[in-house]
Amino acid sequence: NLGMPVSEALSMGIHESMSLLFERMVGQSMEFWTFLRPMVAESFEFTENLEAEDFYKAINKVQKSLIRVDADELTYPLHIIIRFELEQGLFDGSVTVDNLPDKWRELYKQYLGIDVPSDKEGVLQDVHWSSLAFGYFPSYTLGAMYACQFFQHAEKSIPNLGAEIAEGNFESLRAWLRENIHSKGSLYPSADELCEHVTGKPLDPTIYLDFLRAKYRKLYKMS
Repeated sequence: NLGMPVSEALSMGIHESMSLLFERMVGQSMEFWTFLRPMVAESFEFTENLEAEDFYKAINKVQKSLIRVDADELTYPLHIIIRFELEQGLFDGSVTVDNLPDKWRELYKQYLGIDVPSDKEGVLQDVHWSSLAFGYFPSYTLGAMYACQFFQHAEKSIPNLGAEIAEGNFESLRAWLRENIHSKGSLYPSADELCEHVTGKPLDPTIYLDFLRAKYRKLYKMS
């Protein structure tokens, strides 16, 4: 079915989930850095005394950011919420193009406590609106939520997945993704129906929220 509509990603949220699954669920895990640390130390000798945990803490550091693409996993959704609210305003008329920069600065102060120094670092930092890609931003956070739900189900289906990742073996995960998601393309009518087929339930935001709470409470030693 290659080249036919059915071979396309079911939605941009599902499309984004596949890259985010490897970026976030794998690449930002302790298991991955257990695997990668010796190779990093070999190429960058000044890191040879660092442990996997040091890399893990650094790659998962939470710090509010002015720029969306520089944002950490925990605060990234706030950047998306800001853009989504502004897009809603543009389409319902409560926000105009003329006051868009001011509304941007207002929401960055409200949600992230950040003062935006210029439009270059503010409303003009993304290419989406200038290329008329309105409505795309939520796909990133939808993708993160799908990725988390898919990965947790993969962990249940592949009992030794964590150990395999720590050894640099991604074959079981890739095979699971091919069988359950990649090979399905756009066969299902909606992303939720694909998600339900794969995990037994439609997209459930609480799975992602619980994952973030557990991960960062442990990382920052919070009760």
